[in-house]
Amino acid sequence: METFTNEIISNLLASSLKTAKLDETGWSDIGSDPGSSEGKFINWLTIDDLAKSVYADVQRIRLHPLVPLEIPIYGYIYNVKTGQLIEVPEATKVGLAR
Repeated sequence: METFTNEIISNLLASSLKTAKLDETGWSDIGSDPGSSEGKFINWLTIDDLAKSVYADVQRIRLHPLVPLEIPIYGYIYNVKTGQLIEVPEATKVGLAR
């Protein structure tokens, strides 16, 4: 959820519970219904730094006692706009087979 933050999600839900749209200016609400301020009390578990998150996940998997050391683990980010996988070199490095 690269483009979302807790604040963005909470604000969108506060104005409408309908679908929002994303364009070059950011997120905007397209619904006309009343929303709910209850969204501000939820931690939406958004990711602030995708590369850092991928690195932490790969490192955790690499260090897990049930994952054999000879299995390589790679770290990528999927770009939903282009369909490309973007390697996170630091994650791939920490995930190398031993």
